[in-house]
Amino acid sequence: MSFEPVAALRARRDEALSRLVDRAPYHQFLGVSFQRYGDELTGRLAYHDHLIGNPAIPALHGGVTGAFLEITAIVQLAWDSVWEIMESGEEGARRIAEGRFPPMPKTVDVTIDYLRSGRPRDAYARALVTKRGRRVANVRVEAWQDERDKPIALAHGHFLLPEAP
Repeated sequence: MSFEPVAALRARRDEALSRLVDRAPYHQFLGVSFQRYGDELTGRLAYHDHLIGNPAIPALHGGVTGAFLEITAIVQLAWDSVWEIMESGEEGARRIAEGRFPPMPKTVDVTIDYLRSGRPRDAYARALVTKRGRRVANVRVEAWQDERDKPIALAHGHFLLPEAP
């Protein structure tokens, strides 16, 4: 039995996450990236002037905030599937390394609660999968800026999961 060195394991997982997120050009357009802590993800919406919806305040556009929450939910669900495949053994790890990712989940509906204006600075988000069935998952997402205990928006969504191969 051989063990993969920790640095190589970390690099393999980080590469898989990067490739998963980069599959959608919209993520890059908005400036969304993810940091991995084990199997838990934190999304980051990097501030750019083009994300401002109301220059008088200034505040992040509500559509950008909503998209960030939805992206975070979808990427968390997809990452959960990728993680399961990648950690299932050598064949699963090889499959992901070759770029053979499962299809992304599809949005059924998302409800967003806007709690305060997003300021012209980076925002962060975490998703919690509250129920994952065979075909549908329920996800809650929280976005904040400077202080996690002062969220700028919350979302609850239902997502259609891809069929198992």
